[in-house]
Amino acid sequence: MANGNNNGTLKIRIISEQTAYPITGAVVSVASTGTPDEVIEERQTDSDGIIDGITLETPPLEYSMEPSDNQPYSEYNLKINAPGFEPRIISGVQMFTDEKGIQSVKLRVSDTDQSSYNPTVIGAHTLWEEYPPKIAEDEIKTVAETGEIVLSRVVIPETIVVHDGAPSDPTAIDYYVPYKDYIKNVASNEIYSTWPDASLRANILAIMSFTLNRVYTEWYRGKGYDFTITSSTAYDQKWIYNKTIYKNISRIVDEQFANYLSRPGVTQPIFTQYCDGKRVTCPNWMTQWGSKYLADQGLSAIEILRYYYGDSIYINSAETIAGIPSSYPGYDLSIGATGDKVRQLQEQLNRIAQNYPSIPTVAADGIYGPATADAVRRFQQIFDLPVTGITDYSTWYKVSQIYVGVTKIAENI
Repeated sequence: MANGNNNGTLKIRIISEQTAYPITGAVVSVASTGTPDEVIEERQTDSDGIIDGITLETPPLEYSMEPSDNQPYSEYNLKINAPGFEPRIISGVQMFTDEKGIQSVKLRVSDTDQSSYNPTVIGAHTLWEEYPPKIAEDEIKTVAETGEIVLSRVVIPETIVVHDGAPSDPTAIDYYVPYKDYIKNVASNEIYSTWPDASLRANILAIMSFTLNRVYTEWYRGKGYDFTITSSTAYDQKWIYNKTIYKNISRIVDEQFANYLSRPGVTQPIFTQYCDGKRVTCPNWMTQWGSKYLADQGLSAIEILRYYYGDSIYINSAETIAGIPSSYPGYDLSIGATGDKVRQLQEQLNRIAQNYPSIPTVAADGIYGPATADAVRRFQQIFDLPVTGITDYSTWYKVSQIYVGVTKIAENI
């Protein structure tokens, strides 16, 4: 338990890798990375596989507000044990002052009693550690450079295949990551969650547009590879397996995940490259620290983006979202709403409740009453959305994402 003036909070979510069911009663011991044998706190997961509200000491906030020789985040280790599962250690969970970290963990079922831990080390943040700078590419790809472009329109993909290394490294593992989870991971590695909202939004838009350009142009598949993007900062954006994400970054991605950056007369998402602006300079690209300073001056996200990429750039939105059973109705659903969209929402929540038992089941009658609102509130609490009981854009697509995930896994076991 933290005692200092500077604290952050940590939420831990633990599920089975094989079934996606929450693991109840998993024991998590928390220790500082510097003193891993000194347990700060030990807690058990609830019926939804969650431990919430762990308060941990963090460095002064100002360390993340200017480039500094002082590390702006504290680091913690999690030691995780659950009967019937392989034990794990996650080392290097990064915690910032006044921010909520969300650590998702998947445990593998084990047929034998194991005492050895499966370790995962979370690498340092890109604004703290020196990583290779981005190799410059053209902002707009041509057919001659990429091979045949097979997509006729911008589609938000269901999954990003991340090659965890340089493109030519055959030993690197390929990870299949839901699109929104990929964006949240990269943003949590590339910018500090303590920054102003406008700078977070600007950087997240640039990260999404960069990613969707790789998807649209099939950049790596056109070169004979079987992945979408790499985790190498020299070629793409930093993605780290099992990275802690931050609640405000997660919320922003859920709000604007279908957006990307466009220019008039150009179909493909703009390849929005960027750099830190301190250790690395990059004329005509956005700089991360520069975006923070512009937000401090009151500029909006689009004003920040236009400052760097020019006045012609604008925010566009994809009409197609892959893997989603039905699109958002175009308006919020709340008490008094009726119809097929409400019924679909109720059916999906009831299916999710099989995995997350604290979500109350409701009658799938197409009527959005108090019981449906209560189920939505609990869903929002579990998945770190604003708890309103109203199914807005973010909640609708989060319900769809979780529903697709649990039903697909159920089909394969």
